[in-house]
Parts: sequence; C-alpha cells; structure tokens
Amino acid sequence: MRFLVGLFILTIHLFALNKDFDLYKMDGKEGGNTLLIVGGIHGDEPGGYFAPAILQRYYKIQKGNLWVIPNLNGDSIMANTRGIYNDMNRKFASIEKNDPDFFVVKRVKEIILNKDIDLILNLHDGYGFFREKYENAIFNPNSWGQATIIDQSKVNGSQKFSDLNEIASSVNSKLNGDKLFQNFHSFNVKNTETKFKDEQMKLSLTYFAVTNNKPAFAIETSKNITDLTQKVVYQLKSIEEFMRIMNIEFSRDFDLNNEEEVKKRIYDFGNVTINNNILFDLKDIRKTIKYVPLKNSNNDFKFDHPLGRVKYTNNKYELYIGNIQVAEISAQTFEMANCPTNNLKMEVDGKVIDVNFAQQIDVKESFKILKSAYRVNVIGFSRDNVESEDSILIKRSDISDNYALDNKGKRHRVEFYKDGKFCGMIVVNFSK
Repeated sequence: MRFLVGLFILTIHLFALNKDFDLYKMDGKEGGNTLLIVGGIHGDEPGGYFAPAILQRYYKIQKGNLWVIPNLNGDSIMANTRGIYNDMNRKFASIEKNDPDFFVVKRVKEIILNKDIDLILNLHDGYGFFREKYENAIFNPNSWGQATIIDQSKVNGSQKFSDLNEIASSVNSKLNGDKLFQNFHSFNVKNTETKFKDEQMKLSLTYFAVTNNKPAFAIETSKNITDLTQKVVYQLKSIEEFMRIMNIEFSRDFDLNNEEEVKKRIYDFGNVTINNNILFDLKDIRKTIKYVPLKNSNNDFKFDHPLGRVKYTNNKYELYIGNIQVAEISAQTFEMANCPTNNLKMEVDGKVIDVNFAQQIDVKESFKILKSAYRVNVIGFSRDNVESEDSILIKRSDISDNYALDNKGKRHRVEFYKDGKFCGMIVVNFSK
C-alpha cells in the first residue's frame, strides 16, 4: 500500500507541471544596461503582472535593454491564488525535481544569472502600507505594501547599481514627489536585512539574485488599494524611474498620469486565434460562447495578450487574461479540413474584397459571401430551404443578437464547411 500511495503522488507531480513563462527581450537600437522585470510570481497580486504586460505591449525602448517576464507563475495567475503549488517565492534556495514549479524556477534562475542582466525587479502586491513606525494594523513595519524592498543595503562585488538603499531611496523620492492618488499611498524603503533577520526571505528570488552579486529589488504596491489601474500606475512609475537611473531610454503612446488611458490599455485584451482558422476579439466578449467548431483535442490557442491563457474543463475552454476569465467556449467537435482561401471573396457594403479565415471584417450596412466551394453558415441567420447561406445579402437586422459574440450584438460568426468538415471562420463586425 505504501508503494501505491507513493506512486500516486509521483504521478501527480509528473503531470502537474506549472505552465512555462514568456520572456520578451525589448532591446534598444543603442546598447546599454539591461533591466529584467519579473511579474506574476504570486498569482493573486495582479498589479505585479498587469504592469509588465503594459510594458511589453505599449513601451518602446530606444537605448538599453528591457527584458520582461509578465507571467512567471501561470497556473497560480489563472487560479488567482498566491501559489497553487505552494509559494514559488520560497523555492529559490532549493527545490525538488518533482516540484511542479521546478522547471519554471530553474529557468528564471538561469536568466537572472545571465551576464547581460544588470538589475532585477520582482513585482508584487503586498498587504497594508509599510511604515517604519507603528501607526495601526494597516500602517506599520510589518506591512509590505507601497514599498521598495531590499534584502540588504549594498550588493557585494557588483560594480554597477550596488548601493541598493541609495537607489531605492531615489526611486521613492521621485514617486512621492509625483502625483499620488491619495497622500497615504506614499512609498518607503523596506530593508528586510534578510541575512540576519528573515529566514523566509532567504528563500526568495531577490535574495538569490543579491547573493549572486546581482542588484535586485521588489516593488510592492498595496493590496489595500483595490483599484487595479492605480496599482499598475504605481508599478509603472517605479519601473520608469529605475530605467532612468539605468540610462534606459523609452517611449510610450499614453499619458501615465491619465488614469482612463491606463485603464483602457489594461482592459484591452486583444484577440485569440484558435487553430489558425478562428479569431475572436476579446473586447466585450460574451461570457459564454456555444458550439464553436474545434478538434477533439490539441486545439491551439494563440493570444495577442502576454497574460492570455486557456484552461480545458469538461469539454469547455476557459479563456483568461491574467486572473480574469473573459469567456468560456463550449466546443462542437469537427474534423478539420485543409481549405485554401485564395478564392474566398465577400461583398462588404457593395465592395468585393478577398478574405481569409481567422479574420474580423468591419461592415457598416450589409455583407454577402460570394459563391465558393464551401458551405456557408451565418450563425444567427436563418432562411427556409437554404443549404448554404452564401450569395445572400445580409444586414445586421437579419441576424439574431442572441448569437452574437459580443454583448452589444455587433460581432457575428460566419462558418465555412466542406464535405462535412470544418474549414474556418470569419467574424463580421457591424461597426455602426
């Protein structure tokens, strides 16, 4: 019996491997220092992973290099929990090979030790508001929020950026001198003095870095700030100040002091492409989409957004951006056909255009799928005694809103089949 129990536990570990993370190397045309951003080590700290997602999508680097990991702990992010396989940030001193986090931790440690990396930032949301002196249960020395965390005052042997306390103090001075959403959101430097005072922090990512002579900091926005946009703004302002200290030059296409502009970019979830023949715009997408033609298994989901992930449960695919479940897809299993689209045409507002599968086509008034080798099914449209819904001029009023992909009833599916097999889909978006 003991052998069987041990075998069962081993089997769980072999198959329960945390998802691999993404590394985006944003290198400027002019060389310089390299900053590594690590986001998402804790899955219930969204400020720590939506901020690097904004960096990856909307920042341009002109000088120096920015390496961004937005989704280190992918399974925990989807589950919106600190660590689905226990606390990943306590596995950097040692980790067992059968730990589900083993390959993630091993890989990120290799990146941290890369000779090109000059400084590391580990992004978090922490409880309360750190203060050097006790004020109350929220504002006190044991809190972690609104703080730049260092393990020690200086890094031994590091020629660049070795004075952690001086750098953290400079960053906080800039943050506190800028616009805060509330005066009590001010940042402070928290030195954990890890080597002498904090056994748990000896197991952390930043302590692993500094003991290998790599300058490392944690940025902690407060969990008591419930507005995600505000936390992301503070994270980005901190990161920008570190980049300035490192002479990394950058640009962005939005005003970081404009809360609505930042919020718009946080909740721009982009598109997901499935099996290279279906595309869904995730903006304002309905929570449940039924009868999507998919393969029996091994369906390939590709997200524009760096925090995009999919989880399969009971013949349903849950689509996530970070810890936000944006949609659930119910599959209808079809055999896939290899259908070329070089002759696929449609008439849009009186103009004939070429189209491909996995496209979204904007329509003002009407569209018509021109005759081809495929059977056409416009989801939500019905006409008696019609086997294929091509060669029919269709307006928005002809399609039931109940079958729309979005909550406003503007986006509708047009599916193509051949010999009973699924070829692909386009989405018609009524823009008016």
